[in-house]
Amino acid sequence: MKKLILFCLCLLPAALMAQDASNMIPQKNAVKDTANQRDLIDIGKTLFHINPHAPRIQREKKIYFSILPVPGSVPGGAGRALITSTTAATYLGAKSTTNLSSVNFAPYWNLKSRFGLPLRSSVWLKDNTWNIQGDIRFLVYPQYTWGLGSSHSNNDKTLVDDNFIRFYQSALKQVTPYFFAGFGYALDYHTGIKSDDPTVNLTQFTHYNYGTKGSSVSSGITFNLLYDTRNNSINPLPGAYANVVYRANPSFLGSDNYWNSLYIDLRKYVAMNPSKPNQQNTLAFWSYFWTVFNSDAPYLDLPSIGWDPYNRSGEGMDQNRYRGKSLFYFETEYRRDITANGLLGFVAFTNINSVSGSGTLFTSWHPAAGTGLRIKFNKGSNTNIGLDYGFSKGYDALILNVGEAF
Repeated sequence: MKKLILFCLCLLPAALMAQDASNMIPQKNAVKDTANQRDLIDIGKTLFHINPHAPRIQREKKIYFSILPVPGSVPGGAGRALITSTTAATYLGAKSTTNLSSVNFAPYWNLKSRFGLPLRSSVWLKDNTWNIQGDIRFLVYPQYTWGLGSSHSNNDKTLVDDNFIRFYQSALKQVTPYFFAGFGYALDYHTGIKSDDPTVNLTQFTHYNYGTKGSSVSSGITFNLLYDTRNNSINPLPGAYANVVYRANPSFLGSDNYWNSLYIDLRKYVAMNPSKPNQQNTLAFWSYFWTVFNSDAPYLDLPSIGWDPYNRSGEGMDQNRYRGKSLFYFETEYRRDITANGLLGFVAFTNINSVSGSGTLFTSWHPAAGTGLRIKFNKGSNTNIGLDYGFSKGYDALILNVGEAF
């Protein structure tokens, strides 16, 4: 395991230093004219006979809203639910020097006793001097589990009741252009942990002794490194992204047990037709490695598919299907406009993961694939509504999202 971690860390600077950042992102010194683009806001103005203004140009200090209230299903056994995803995006400085800040609030309620209030934010201060990241959640959130590793079949699962509070906050200071370093605080607090089936002992089912009954608390400090040449995380333009988060959870901060973790996230976006920057034709790659170093990390805080920071990995798989002490993930996605005005587009994706627990990492692989439709909701922030169909062994689903998966 130590050799694998060292190998990943060695690859990180090599992959980033080998690239010329000036050639990886569009030139920011020009204000993008979206007059020839179409989105659902334009269509709404036409249907309701709202007089259009002068051709719309992206302006600084403007807030772009995207709201999507829909019925749907929530991962983890909550059944049908009412979901409202609201994204607000704005520039806090000149677009030529400042990335797009975004806040997403996506509450859900299944009209019974299960609900969630997640709020995520990424705020870029003027001239990208600081990046402030936040992740706050209050969830009454049952989720299926299959134990550690991949030895359980799809039907060999149990529903775990869990009340969950998360509070993550970090601040990263710009060190050099595109490179940031900082620290933060992370709290994961689980209560009411038990199997929904009274005949199932969760500790025996998972063969894991920590955080499988009652409650668990993980309270720690994070050390963060970030390299980001994208200027829009909602719909990334060609560029690169690398994020390294080391987390230490000492008992004096309130953790039940002392444990550490490492999360390494690498992404690359390649423009397939750079001569037409206003048209989507992109090949995107995403990989992450997530591991814990101590054997007593709480069960629900172990690396698990679909539990990356933005809960977007493993599309086409049931969330939490694979959990272990280490997880490796890789995804490739092709994104392309269907219409010249950018209103409609499509994606095709495939992903694969390997998890330790019932065996050694990289000895068992779990693939998924799918495709989807894109509808431009707000061309000012380049926000899409995505309707994807994904499938894997024993599972398939329709997924509705605001923004791209990564």
